[in-house]
Amino acid sequence: MAASPLRILHAIHDFLPHAQAGSEIYAHDLCRAQLDRGHHVTLVCATFNPQRPHGSIEWRVVNGIPVVEITNNWICTRFEDTYRPSLIGERLASVLQAVQPQLLHVHNLLNLSFDLPAMARAAGARVVATLHDYTLVCPSGGQRIHKADSHVCHNIEPTRCARCFGESPFGTRVAFIRLAGRQQLVAAPLAIAARAVRAIAPTLTASVASHLPTLPATAHDITARLDAARRLFDQFDLVVAPSPSIATEYAGLGASPERLRVSDYGFRPRARPPARPAHRGPLRIGFVGTPVWHKGLHVLIEAVRQLPAGSFALSVHGDTAISPEYIASLRQRSGGLPVTFAGPFARERADAVYDQLDVLVVPSIWLENSPLVVHEAFMAGVPVVASRIGGLADLVEHGRNGLLFEPGNVDALATALQALLDDPALLHRLRTAQTMVKSIDRDADEWDAAYVEVLGEPETPQP
Repeated sequence: MAASPLRILHAIHDFLPHAQAGSEIYAHDLCRAQLDRGHHVTLVCATFNPQRPHGSIEWRVVNGIPVVEITNNWICTRFEDTYRPSLIGERLASVLQAVQPQLLHVHNLLNLSFDLPAMARAAGARVVATLHDYTLVCPSGGQRIHKADSHVCHNIEPTRCARCFGESPFGTRVAFIRLAGRQQLVAAPLAIAARAVRAIAPTLTASVASHLPTLPATAHDITARLDAARRLFDQFDLVVAPSPSIATEYAGLGASPERLRVSDYGFRPRARPPARPAHRGPLRIGFVGTPVWHKGLHVLIEAVRQLPAGSFALSVHGDTAISPEYIASLRQRSGGLPVTFAGPFARERADAVYDQLDVLVVPSIWLENSPLVVHEAFMAGVPVVASRIGGLADLVEHGRNGLLFEPGNVDALATALQALLDDPALLHRLRTAQTMVKSIDRDADEWDAAYVEVLGEPETPQP
């Protein structure tokens, strides 16, 4: 570890317990490992909760991690407020003053402010970042997809982005708050609507949505946001990309290659060694993750429809309350098939869930980075069938620890799964392949070395 304890402030868009996706889990595990090493660790995050005053701050503790949670209710009068909200900036300044970190470790600036790295540097801190997704350059959530057009944004098009933002959950969030301000919604309806728009893919009734006062976004607004994101790269002393794929994308977007380093996530080891007894019966196919459109679960359901009757069973593990409209369509698609929507599971049950799978399918449509579920599967000795896109192609070696197929191609996925049915020896070879997964302790050691590297001589705080 570092020669002496460091004061580290982690920054992320939201946090446990109400947000439990891969980046939040990784940030939690890294903070815990750093606390165990004697560092002084604090995490600042945001939450959307119209039942609290905009800009209010709550200090809490999550598994021993001091957490500062700022309520950002997306009260915006112009598009720039979506990524540089002045009141949230003031609250972040107070957090920096209270914590006085030597290091700011940025995981995500969504819901916070693009100004945070510069503010930290002005206070004398060094700044590092982990690239979890594309929220720096994608204002609609970081997946680089235009859901309404079923389009994956391999190139960023400001005109399309402007239209996409208004159709995204974040555009809906802004519009909802503007509507609430105009109509002075009472507490009960506000609470119901707030729960809807807090979800990743909220669904409001058509009568409400048609009256939402939207926040205009133009191609010029999107270009200005992209320019602000590119300037952010100059504020980072070090940027770590968990996959070669996301490193390449950000280098193309202006990140300095000299400050960009590829290093995968660290993970907590399994509680017990993988138990993989021979299984006789239908192929047990699993989907683990947030069941939203860009994760491609609909592709998987259409693919298994092509498999012989009685040859498989599909279990879907994920929160079905996140996107109710999408889940309803999936239930309709899976009618008559052996598909079980098992819901989410607690982290301590992960071993038991993976031990009941013969293969994990990751049919994502978006440019995945380095998904937690793939690493969990490898640690459990479960082969992975995944889309050949983004960081998935960096993790899955076709024919060694899994199979790859063209993203969104139902027939190609069905062919891959049929190959596992036709050739039990292939499934056995994939299952017994050893894929090393970095531990969170090793990852914390690497970050200690990186922190010492970037600290060097401390900067003189500016007024």
